[in-house]
Amino acid sequence: MLLLLLLLIIFAYRLGYSNEVGEAFRPLVSRSIVSASYGMAIGYVCTDTFDKALRANMAGDSNRHVAITAADVFSWQMLASVILPGLLINRITAASKMMLRKSPAILLKTLPTAIGLASIPLIVHPIDSLVDRFMDATFRQMVR
Repeated sequence: MLLLLLLLIIFAYRLGYSNEVGEAFRPLVSRSIVSASYGMAIGYVCTDTFDKALRANMAGDSNRHVAITAADVFSWQMLASVILPGLLINRITAASKMMLRKSPAILLKTLPTAIGLASIPLIVHPIDSLVDRFMDATFRQMVR
């Protein structure tokens, strides 16, 4: 029950974190639940992309600038909100499970999830900074 409450708090904070939560819960839930968490995160990315592109369009930006804004937001969000954090939480949870393999069954299932959930706030800012630097050095250089 406590894990469910924590899930709801994280989920309410930012829908884009749903796949990280799904990855943390991988030892406890079916694969379809984890897949659904990715669907929700990608839905968030698409919604944010549409919002930013629409705002650029309503501000009177050129079609080229609107397209560049949409591509930038989509790329950044997919990297920073879905791909890298999902991979990192998956590996943290898997490594935790492997290190606890000789533990009692209840710990083997719940502790990796707790470690994965606790890792989410710790990885957000480093990943965001890394993706900012990556986007500045690649995509944003190309579209100038």
